[in-house]
Amino acid sequence: MSWGSWITGAPADAASKPNFVPITSLPQNELFGPLLPADLEWTCAGGFTTETQVWYTLLADGAFASSQIIHSSVGLWYPQIQFTFKYFNPKTGQKIWKSVAVTKFVTPPPAGSGRDKNKAYDKRSAKSDQFSCLHETHKDGSESYEISASFDQEVQIAYTYTRPASAKGWKLGAGPHGGKSFFGSNPDSPDGYVVHHFWPQAKTAGHLILKGSLVDAAGSGMFIHAIQGMRPNLVASTWNFANFQSDALGGVAAIMMQFTTTPQYGEAKPEAEQQQAAAAQTGAGRVAAALTGPERERVSVTIGSITVGGHLVAIAGSTAVKGSVLPSTSQTTVEHLNPVQDPETGYPAPQQIKYVWDAPALDPASGKGKSATQVKAELTTDLGVPYPSSSTKGLIEKVDLLGEMPAVVKKLVNYAAGTKPFIYQTMNPAQLSLTLPEGAAVGEAGTHSIDGLLFEEHTFISE
Repeated sequence: MSWGSWITGAPADAASKPNFVPITSLPQNELFGPLLPADLEWTCAGGFTTETQVWYTLLADGAFASSQIIHSSVGLWYPQIQFTFKYFNPKTGQKIWKSVAVTKFVTPPPAGSGRDKNKAYDKRSAKSDQFSCLHETHKDGSESYEISASFDQEVQIAYTYTRPASAKGWKLGAGPHGGKSFFGSNPDSPDGYVVHHFWPQAKTAGHLILKGSLVDAAGSGMFIHAIQGMRPNLVASTWNFANFQSDALGGVAAIMMQFTTTPQYGEAKPEAEQQQAAAAQTGAGRVAAALTGPERERVSVTIGSITVGGHLVAIAGSTAVKGSVLPSTSQTTVEHLNPVQDPETGYPAPQQIKYVWDAPALDPASGKGKSATQVKAELTTDLGVPYPSSSTKGLIEKVDLLGEMPAVVKKLVNYAAGTKPFIYQTMNPAQLSLTLPEGAAVGEAGTHSIDGLLFEEHTFISE
């Protein structure tokens, strides 16, 4: 898709054909795709592409921290790059948010950028005037990122994320297209794509200097490398993300990512519904229809994994159309319960969120899912009312997403779509009901109630 086509319009697909190919259409026994070194490399693609790497940590003292690199390309303009850091301590109420425009970004960084002055790095590492993020593969099969940054005199970070060899990184599906969902009817020449690569569980160590206090960075974390190869307001109307971590059973991690397409991409609607939707369109809806054709049935793509005892035991994936899961996939779902209108954002925010993982146990030798042995997990988090914010349980922040976008990206997205996206971020104690079949995790068959911490995001991009 050329740079100009996203503003001037592109030929619409035939109204009777789907124009979205979800990665979750894979057979249930082929969901695990091992991460290759290239999967973690920075692509720094052009066009309209947003690429992020995010490191989440639930600290041993119950606090939350995250670091993120955001590389945004906007057509012919020079890429906009940001480095952000967020910290929240629910016990003290302390919140810290830092964002800096990155200068002299380079990947791979020069040899000798780390402690070992003879070591060379590849494009899994990056460096700038503001931060250093160095990847290393260890002899035992584990991997690590060493992250350091100095935002100002009040905030400096220096910590390491280490993924144990047994907690395998993954993407949904193997091969060069693994992890990718495509927009447009031709995957070989798509309108755009979205891809996610995960480390489901990692151990963190190091320290944070926060307003004169030294904070131990020991904890449990996860890492995501994500790419949106299209304008973000056309990729999805909503997102959901869950990161549950617990020390029980030698370490349990349950993670989930879901996005729901906009009306411009998905399954074809019956002709009568298409005509009715077209007649009702106004403003931004007409602009979007001019770009991508008639309204579609929205598709929800849900992916996740379960890690027990430091071992990846299951990969989950499902596809839903109009909220109904397709029978060829699984019952893996995210459900917003008892939504109420939030006058602060204008969106129907849930008072509870229910997550369900339903996945074949992985065969450790082949990596294939064993359909006869299902791993099941369920978690419901109670958030309370969304307004006033002081009444929402565990609320870290309601993030005005346009406020955090680089200026050029913000203007173009807002101009093209008239959107006002918001991210709700919360962290609360939670209990995961986990059912393991024989052989999925050594000595742990049966149903377990796992106490831990849940960090979640529910995001509204458009109606």
